[in-house]
Amino acid sequence: MEPKSKPSPLTSAEWKLVLLLAAINFTHILDFVIVMPLGDQLRHELSITPRQFGYIVSAYGICATITGIIASTVIDRFDRRKTMLWSFVGFLAATWYCGLAPSYTHLLIARGLSGLCGGIVASTVMAFIVELIPEQRRGRAIGAVTSSFAFASTIGLPIGLALANASHHFGTPFIAIAIFGTLVLAATMLLLPSLPGTHRDLHVHPMKTLVHVARQANHLWSFAFMITMIFGTFMIVPYIAPYLQANCGLSRGNLPLVYAVAGIFSLFVMNFSGWLTDHFGPRRVFAGAAGAAIVMTLVITNLPPVSLVIAVLVTTLFMCVASSRMVPAQAMMLRSADPKSRGAFTSLNTAMSHFATGIGPLISGSIIGEVYPGGPLTQYWLVGVVAVCFGLLAIGLSFMLRPPSEAAALTA
Repeated sequence: MEPKSKPSPLTSAEWKLVLLLAAINFTHILDFVIVMPLGDQLRHELSITPRQFGYIVSAYGICATITGIIASTVIDRFDRRKTMLWSFVGFLAATWYCGLAPSYTHLLIARGLSGLCGGIVASTVMAFIVELIPEQRRGRAIGAVTSSFAFASTIGLPIGLALANASHHFGTPFIAIAIFGTLVLAATMLLLPSLPGTHRDLHVHPMKTLVHVARQANHLWSFAFMITMIFGTFMIVPYIAPYLQANCGLSRGNLPLVYAVAGIFSLFVMNFSGWLTDHFGPRRVFAGAAGAAIVMTLVITNLPPVSLVIAVLVTTLFMCVASSRMVPAQAMMLRSADPKSRGAFTSLNTAMSHFATGIGPLISGSIIGEVYPGGPLTQYWLVGVVAVCFGLLAIGLSFMLRPPSEAAALTA
């Protein structure tokens, strides 16, 4: 049975770090997610198919996977502050490119460049949490940082969508993100502490670090768990907005309200999920949230033409249960990592997450069709069935994640 000892609250210094990391996370997550509710607008402005839209969404995740794997071989060697600053600068430059992209090809390249830098940013954010926040308070810290996803939905997406609607151009939200990100970069330069590498043996080949992390059974279970969980989400999420518009009868002007309400409730649910994780253990909390996410996946992928109220309700419930899984999932995976290579593990695990966010939309895009160019989508229900299978597999894999000492005892 998992311990239920009462955790101490985060200190003021820890909250300062967590809020800064949350701002960084907010910026790169907003850049990643803003493209998804722009799907229908991109289909019309760039004259692209659902499959090409899937490529645009996937470009970020696939490129972030590449840099995440590379970072996992060397991240423990370097000061994380320098890594964060350089990767964040590159990310902001790529975001400017997204905003100014004149065509589908340019936007596809820009999304890939964003992913190359954003993957390192995401890995480094989690590395700071792992190294500087004690395990007994880590659930709350993860909840606060990952709630930036909900903030992105609550504040960023509605504003971004409103800017896109007002300017009649998909690039405007990316310009706004780049401007905001520049302010976050300035704060990061002033406030982010130095975090030296955990080892500096430069005679060890980087691939040996990767092999050392990847060969441990506990880590492999974590990677498989992460991939299946994210697959089950990102096969669905990129096509929610196009489906609501093309199949359920919502207008482009309705989307800011849909995402604002979903984001507000997801924000509270994710922080509550962090509290539950610290008090009742991550495995129980994850199982409950994952089961609810399976139900809502089937609901949202079979939604007929509905009123705005019903669309907001269903989208909100789906976003709440899907996002609330991340806090206990991250806590389980971090607890199962080898303390000697946590930086490399978190980088590689984040790379697996980006891999799933990149491949998931490709799978969906190969399944989903359209009645006519720019018209209603087809086969979204089938995507939901496949996503449910991945969700069930993730629940099963969650029972394989154990602390290193417990895993070693079972295999002895």
